[in-house]
Amino acid sequence: MGGARERTQEAATETGAAVTARPAPWRAVAVLAALMLAAFTFNTAENLPVGLLELIAQDLRVSLPAVGLLVTGYAVTVAVVSLPLTHAVRAVPRRHVLAGLLAALVVSSLAAAVAGAYWSLLSARLLTALAQALFWAVMGPVAVGLFPPGVRGRVVGALSVAGSLALVLGVPAGTWLGQRSDWRVPVAVLAALGLVCLVTIAVLLPTARPEEEPAAFAARPDRRRFATVLAAGALSATGAFAGYTYIVTFLGDVGGFPPETVNVLFAAFGVASVAGVSVTGVFLDRFPRAASAVAVATQAAGMLGLYAAGSHPVAAVAFLMLMGGALGPVFMATQNEMLRCAPGRTDIAFAANSGAYNAGMAAGAALGGLVLPLAGVRATFLAGGLTTLAACTVLLAGARLAPH
Repeated sequence: MGGARERTQEAATETGAAVTARPAPWRAVAVLAALMLAAFTFNTAENLPVGLLELIAQDLRVSLPAVGLLVTGYAVTVAVVSLPLTHAVRAVPRRHVLAGLLAALVVSSLAAAVAGAYWSLLSARLLTALAQALFWAVMGPVAVGLFPPGVRGRVVGALSVAGSLALVLGVPAGTWLGQRSDWRVPVAVLAALGLVCLVTIAVLLPTARPEEEPAAFAARPDRRRFATVLAAGALSATGAFAGYTYIVTFLGDVGGFPPETVNVLFAAFGVASVAGVSVTGVFLDRFPRAASAVAVATQAAGMLGLYAAGSHPVAAVAFLMLMGGALGPVFMATQNEMLRCAPGRTDIAFAANSGAYNAGMAAGAALGGLVLPLAGVRATFLAGGLTTLAACTVLLAGARLAPH
């Protein structure tokens, strides 16, 4: 632990920056809890229209594909603006940045809740996407900097669990609430959650220059490793979403599961993702490189297993859980690697990783869309599995080329 702290301090010293002292433990825990709640809220806001698709379409008198654009347009925005936005605010204290982003979340959620037209809702969603793009870049280094280096992997794991719970808990709960009231009600609830986070961060997070944050620079800067992890993360996202985008169709057409069972399996997939993130977080501090490789390899095994044996119900469920258990840990492990190997500021590295992963998500959906009409839904998992194997190859090649 002491060695890691010394390397971090040395990296900061090389850039001419001092390392700011950490806040009292109770303040650190309170800020971490607020950041976890914010991660949950942002991810719920991103995906909530999926569950409210028909309600929004009927209320605003637009087509289902138009409402779907509220999700795809959101993801593309995050992919495009993450890096330039992070670079633009690189000199602004993180307390001010996070407070501004959470204020944008509150305002945009309220604007979405009262939107009377489709374009008003889309504009509000894009404001939320801009805030989320920057949030994921600056939140990680701030959160891990609150704690000693020896537990930073567990902090990354906690943030990832909170984000993953959005799909398992946030979106289903928001969908249930919207179906029993109005689609605007769960959107307004997100504004309330954002306000809680905003007040906590504004009051408890210390103000410091970004370069003076304890986790502002990596423990072992390595441009080659950074490029390797970035490429592997983008490829694994491409592979995952080539199949995941069509997973409901796959389970029905190939697995032969009835619709009600498909819904249960889809929920179980989300639970497996949360479980995978929770387990991986325990090992991130001790085995950071192995965590990345194991997560990507597990994803490949799950996808190729679904392709090969997806028509057998028991095997389909087993490989589905395997894939679900790897999906969250892949991104979490690459984020953790940014703290170790970023050649410059870690917030810039986080932004680059988030942008690359979101670009991979979009590319994966496009790849699956190309394969689907040519070879059927089963082949989307073959294409995704092979692309994920390519990510494994990149990681293994990078490890062999690394200096010893």
